[in-house]
Amino acid sequence: MKVQATDWLLLSPELFLTAAGMILLASSVFVGKAKEELFGFLSVLMLGITGVLLVFVSTMPERAHGPILGGMFVVDNFALFFKFLVLLAMVLTVLASVRFVGEAPYPGGEYYALVVFSGVGMFFMASGSNLISIYVALELMALASYVLAGYFKGEIKSTEAALKYFILGAFSSAVLLYGLSLVYGLGGKMGLADLARLYTGTQRTNAIALGILMILAGLLFKIAAVPFHLWTPDVYEGSPTPVTAFFSVGPKVAAYAIFARIFYVAFPKFQADWGLIVALVAAATMIWGNLAALLQTNVKRMFAYSSIAHAGYALLGVLGFQTKFGMWGVLVYLLAYTLMNFGAFALIIFLEAKGYAAESVSDFDGLAKRNMPAAVVMLLFLLSLAGIPPTAGFIGKYYLFTAAMDAGYAWLAIIAVLASAVSLFYYFRIAAAMFFTDGVSAKIPVSYALTAAVIICAVGTLVIGVAPESVLDVLHRCVPSKY
Repeated sequence: MKVQATDWLLLSPELFLTAAGMILLASSVFVGKAKEELFGFLSVLMLGITGVLLVFVSTMPERAHGPILGGMFVVDNFALFFKFLVLLAMVLTVLASVRFVGEAPYPGGEYYALVVFSGVGMFFMASGSNLISIYVALELMALASYVLAGYFKGEIKSTEAALKYFILGAFSSAVLLYGLSLVYGLGGKMGLADLARLYTGTQRTNAIALGILMILAGLLFKIAAVPFHLWTPDVYEGSPTPVTAFFSVGPKVAAYAIFARIFYVAFPKFQADWGLIVALVAAATMIWGNLAALLQTNVKRMFAYSSIAHAGYALLGVLGFQTKFGMWGVLVYLLAYTLMNFGAFALIIFLEAKGYAAESVSDFDGLAKRNMPAAVVMLLFLLSLAGIPPTAGFIGKYYLFTAAMDAGYAWLAIIAVLASAVSLFYYFRIAAAMFFTDGVSAKIPVSYALTAAVIICAVGTLVIGVAPESVLDVLHRCVPSKY
C-alpha cells in the first residue's frame, strides 16, 4: 500500500479530532466537578479548529487524485459535506450539553470525549471507500454511542436504553459484516470502485443478492427504518436529551453517507434488485413512523417516531439517485433535518427537569406566555419538520419527492405527501399546547450556550427555506463521484 505525505494532510481533521478526544479524556482526571464547564468550551474550541482543518483540506488540489491510503478512504466534496454536517451536529450537541453536564452528577470530561470519538467514527464513515474502512469506522461510532446512551448510569431508563442499543446494534453489525464478507468472498475485492468495475460485467447470482440484502438490512438498522426501528423509541427516551438530539442526526447522517457510497458507487447495476425493497421499506417507514407518533404523549418518543418517518423520506432520494434531484435531494434534506430536528430538541432541553427534558406534551402548556421567543422558534422548527414553506424542511421534501417521481416511484411520492399531512396533527399538538393552553408559570432557566445552538438552527432553517439558491449550488457540487 503506497502512502504519501499528502494522505495524512487530507486526514488531518480526523487525526486532530482523535487527539482532541484523548486530551479531553486524560484531562478529566485532573479537573474537579466544579470546573467541568471548561470542558464544554474547550470542546467547542477543538471543534472549531477541526472546522478550520476541513476548510484547509477543501482547498487542497490533491483531493482530485482519488482514493488515499491505498484506496481505504476518499476525500471528495461528498465526504467533506458530511464531515461539515457531522461537525455541526457535534458543535450543537456540545452547546446543548454545557448546562446539562454541569448539573448532572456524572463526570463531564468523559462525556465530551465520547461525543468527539463518536464524531471521529462518523468522519471516517463519510470518507470510507473500502469495505474494511467503512465497517471499522461504523463500529468506532457505534461503541462510543452505546456508552453515551447509558451516561445516566444511575437511571434505569438510561441503562436500559444503552443495553438495548448495544444488543440490537451488535446484532445489526453482525448482519452487515456477514453481507460485506459475502460480497468480498464472491468478488475478491474490497474497494467500492473495484467492486463496481467487477460487477459491471457480472450477472446477478443469488449469493450476490443475499450479500447486498444483508448489507442493506444492516444499514437500515443504523438509520432506524422499518422493520429495524424498534430500538429507537426506547433509546431516545432513556438517553440524556442532548445525547438523544445527537443520535437523531449524527449517526443517521453518517449512515446515509456510507449508504450512498455503497449503493451509489459499488452496486448501481443491481438497483433492480434492491430498489423495490428500499421502496417498500421507505413506504412502511413513513407510514408507521407518523401513525405511531400520533399515539405518543411522551415528547421524546414522539420525536423518535418522527425521526423514523424522516428516515423514510430520505430514502426517496436514494431510490432516485440516477435522477437530477436524487442524491442532491438527500444532501439538502439531511442538512435541513439536522438544523430543524436538533433545534426542536434544543428547545425541549430548555424545559429540562432532573436530567430528563419535557416528558409530555403538557410540559409545553402555556410556553408562549412564559417565553414567547422560545415558543415562536419552536413553532418554526415544527413547521419545518412538517414540510411547510418557507422553511428548510419544505425545500428538502420538494427535492426528495421530485426525485421519487422522476425515478418512476410516483406512488411512493403520494404516500410521502399523505404521511407529511398526518405529521401535522402531532406537531401541532405541541403548538396548540404552547399557544392555546394555560400552563404553570415556571421560570425557564437561562443557558447562553443552549441559546446559541437554538439561534444557529433557527437561522439555518430560515435561510435555506427563504433563500436556498446559494446553499443548493454548493450542495450540487457535493454529489459523490463514482471515481
